[in-house]
Amino acid sequence: MKYQVGDEILVLLSNEEGRIIEIMDDKMVMIEVRGVKFPAYMDQIDFPYFKRFTEKKLFPQKAAPQKIYVDQIPKEKVVKNDSKDEEGVWLNIIPKFTLDDFNDEIVESLKIFLSNRNRVSYHFIYDQAFGGESNFSIESTIAPFTDFYIHDIAFEDVNDSPVFSVDFSLTEPHKKKADHFEAIVKIKPKQFFQKIEILKEDEKAQIRYPLFETYPDKVEDNHIAIDVLRNAGYKVYDASKIKQNIQQARSVIDLHIEKIMDGHSHLSNAEILHFQLEEFEKWFELARLNHLPSMIIIHGVGKGKLKAEIHDLLKVKPGVKSFINQYSDFYGYGATEVFFEY
Repeated sequence: MKYQVGDEILVLLSNEEGRIIEIMDDKMVMIEVRGVKFPAYMDQIDFPYFKRFTEKKLFPQKAAPQKIYVDQIPKEKVVKNDSKDEEGVWLNIIPKFTLDDFNDEIVESLKIFLSNRNRVSYHFIYDQAFGGESNFSIESTIAPFTDFYIHDIAFEDVNDSPVFSVDFSLTEPHKKKADHFEAIVKIKPKQFFQKIEILKEDEKAQIRYPLFETYPDKVEDNHIAIDVLRNAGYKVYDASKIKQNIQQARSVIDLHIEKIMDGHSHLSNAEILHFQLEEFEKWFELARLNHLPSMIIIHGVGKGKLKAEIHDLLKVKPGVKSFINQYSDFYGYGATEVFFEY
């Protein structure tokens, strides 16, 4: 549900502010404006935060539309448009503006919504985390062409690089569709603050992150019977002995490019970073496969690009209990230690 009892709202046709006093159903709410209570459809109202922000004297005022009063709002039922185009599923973030001690308008908090612009309803498991630690979780269902309010986070928490993960499944399973699908949004503070500035310039009320456009199909099972392969002359190995052919894990890996390959002088910085991350992925998976309790990743100091990329990956990697980048007599600040959980 996009709105809650007590939320401040803006009546779109009259440009008047009020508040929600009752949720009547999934389409209508009871609102109070200037002491008058009356029902309104949800597409006739919106949050007032962005309107308040654009009314600041720092921004040019647009010509005011002709005044329309609350009692002039059409009472007829809004007909559901079954010809709506599907636009996918989105994570929407609405900044809530407030005044500080100097009467300047600032972002106080962020309202987090799921927006389903498809014709299909989905079951979802939502989790929001800081530094790999879950901060808020919820499991529910979102109907077609609806917004689902989840929770608020304080604006200053953006500095902790929040990660939003949503695991979707169909409320009505289909044999040709995937059993579930996970989408992840990682917020980088600098980029998000830039999006806030663009939002102000474009006079929009929300920041949108696409989660998926169309729910994915099930991956085809290409399994071939072992006996068929053996009779065709192929070698078939015993899966119980697979570890005999797996490279031994390392508890310390050095990602300096000269440790990975010879003759790297012709590579660009982007290409070097690509090979370093490939090497990290290989040794990380081997450490997990061999159940190492921890590992040390030597990334150096430099400009910090490799360290930042590795830390972003560790925040969402399964099995990572924690990681730390602190001064060491051996590596200085050029290494990160990762601790696993099984």
